[in-house]
Amino acid sequence: MDYREFTDAVEKQINRKMTGDVHAGLYTAVKNNGKERTGVLIETPGINISPTIYLEEYYAEYQAGTSFEKIVDEIIEFYECIRRDRSWDYEKILSFEGVKDKIVFKLINTEKNSSYLNRVPHLAFLDLSIVFYVLLDVTKEGSAAMVITNSHVKQWGVETDKLWEAAVINVKKLLPAEFFTMNYALKEMMGRRVNASGVIDKENLLLGDANARDGMYVLSNRIRNYGAACIAYPHILEMVGQILCRDFYVLPSSVHEVVIVPCFPGMDCHEMDEMVRDINDTEVAAEEVLGDHVYLYERSSGMLRMATNRRVSSLVM
Repeated sequence: MDYREFTDAVEKQINRKMTGDVHAGLYTAVKNNGKERTGVLIETPGINISPTIYLEEYYAEYQAGTSFEKIVDEIIEFYECIRRDRSWDYEKILSFEGVKDKIVFKLINTEKNSSYLNRVPHLAFLDLSIVFYVLLDVTKEGSAAMVITNSHVKQWGVETDKLWEAAVINVKKLLPAEFFTMNYALKEMMGRRVNASGVIDKENLLLGDANARDGMYVLSNRIRNYGAACIAYPHILEMVGQILCRDFYVLPSSVHEVVIVPCFPGMDCHEMDEMVRDINDTEVAAEEVLGDHVYLYERSSGMLRMATNRRVSSLVM
């Protein structure tokens, strides 16, 4: 069956198997960079926060030979892991005071999200944009969030600068930055134990071989979700510069993290641009692409700029 037939069949089979008036329906969302994804939205009576499980990866499993029944069972099992047993207090969303302690931000590509940015409050950051969301919940299975739109700020009677003031405080508590070696990141990907206790864990810099300090590093947040926003956290890049004791390049590997490369004589930022573009084309999902070129952080000025001869403005912290 083709993808449309597969999604329709998943919806029907989940509804056959679910009990307690739980209902599944198909839902198409426009994600980052204008990319559409189709998922199954599973609603539980009396609960006002419902998970959407996207189906593209499950369809790839089906095409690879996994039985349809097994895939449906996997989706239901995943739903049981992530479903919420209680409703979010919707009254809190009606006022700025009700959500201000949970407002955080992420970075997205400005050019790729021009239509989306017309609907949400945002701030310019180089050639990227800062957008805001309410972090409703974080568990080991994932996070629940609500994008802040123009209608929200109109209802709350606040300006974008108020969102920024709240968000820069909240990210330090809710989504603290973590800086570690590439070797550590690879170990984490392979399921090694993660130490997520500090804002910047200097001990992680010692992992890997003897030349780790001359290698590549990763900057993200504690939950590894939209962690590229850490480059806009106040003082974080300054702290990274103090650790590395030199200027450094920032490679936007995805919306979830950036790669930090210390500057050394003879390095060619154009070659790194090509590397970023190649990785975006071959390794990164289209909705997770952040940018196609590298940035340079200069310790002397404390500024982040695009790694070209032309300087661009950045957000003043």
